[in-house]
Amino acid sequence: MAGSDALATEAADTPAAPDTVKILIAGGFGVGKTTMVGSVSEIAPLRTEEPLTVAGLGVDDLAGIEQKRATTVAMDFGRITITDELVLYLFGTPGQQRFWFMWNDLAVGALGAVVLIDVRRPEASFAAVDFFERRRIPFVVAVNGFDGQHPYPAEDIRESLALPEDVPVMLCDARRRESSRDVLIALLDLLIAAAVDD
Repeated sequence: MAGSDALATEAADTPAAPDTVKILIAGGFGVGKTTMVGSVSEIAPLRTEEPLTVAGLGVDDLAGIEQKRATTVAMDFGRITITDELVLYLFGTPGQQRFWFMWNDLAVGALGAVVLIDVRRPEASFAAVDFFERRRIPFVVAVNGFDGQHPYPAEDIRESLALPEDVPVMLCDARRRESSRDVLIALLDLLIAAAVDD
């Protein structure tokens, strides 16, 4: 009995494993998904970037992002600890249309998503909004201000994307950890509110 008492005491002193939540970071080609995962991850992010090549000419639309030199071909992965009880696993989706078939697999088990928007090319993220709406996966829209610029207010973005009021729209800078963290916290607030309503 003494041995079982010791085991019970040891188990009581051992902290419980944190809850983990799978989150997707999605959006069109070149909107900043890899940058966001990298800016907020507490571990060195896993990246599957490959250089853009001549083979992509005429396939990948570089209008507005001519300086882009590499692209994600599978996914990005990062992790952020919110509290001792909660850890987020972040999966960045590939942006080019020819890799969208991977989104279905990446979405398995995801509780929510961040859809990144580049206001210079908002049409690049229409498919991501549609993807999560069709699958009823809660999401927030984060407007990535390239060069720190946000020429349009959040409500104008909401109207242009025809988003319902219950979808949060935030202005962010995917390069900044604090900004990316705030987007993730807004998504968690949305998920908690949805769980309470259920």
